[in-house]
Amino acid sequence: MKNKKGKSSWLVKVLSLTMMMAFIMPVMVNAQAGKTNFSGSWTMNADKSTMPGGGQGGGPRMGGGNLVVTQAANALTVERTRTGRDGQPMTTTMKYTLDGKECVNSSPRGESKSIAKWSADGKSLTIATTTNMNFNGEAREIKSSEVWTLTDPKTLSMATTRNGQNGDVKMTIVYDKK
Repeated sequence: MKNKKGKSSWLVKVLSLTMMMAFIMPVMVNAQAGKTNFSGSWTMNADKSTMPGGGQGGGPRMGGGNLVVTQAANALTVERTRTGRDGQPMTTTMKYTLDGKECVNSSPRGESKSIAKWSADGKSLTIATTTNMNFNGEAREIKSSEVWTLTDPKTLSMATTRNGQNGDVKMTIVYDKK
């Protein structure tokens, strides 16, 4: 008798868990389905971009370059290729989680800690980053915020604000989908 009760209790727990998952999984999938997908290969459009000082253009060394974005489930990977100071292409890869948790990336500029958060409507993504850098032996902390938005299916806009020596520096970089 005791054995039967243990088995039926276990069966009830398994069935309860299965029923809960049947209701929760579609909600989780739907939550991600309503979010903008930024995946694709993107080319900087210097004419549509606005760089520091109110000018347009500025080229890939001012933060642009070409992007390859991969977005899957709860992850965003951004591979950015730009021209280095020596004139050679330089590629960096940054990985973000899309659940609001902090993630750490390393690049030639230093270590960055970022948190990516969706807007309430899921149409834009804000990536807040703190980077610790070393300039000629002087440690600096640079904070930035990028707001990613698709202005149409083939145009990605990144509005960036970062702290600079003389206050906030703002720019908007526009990318065209290849």
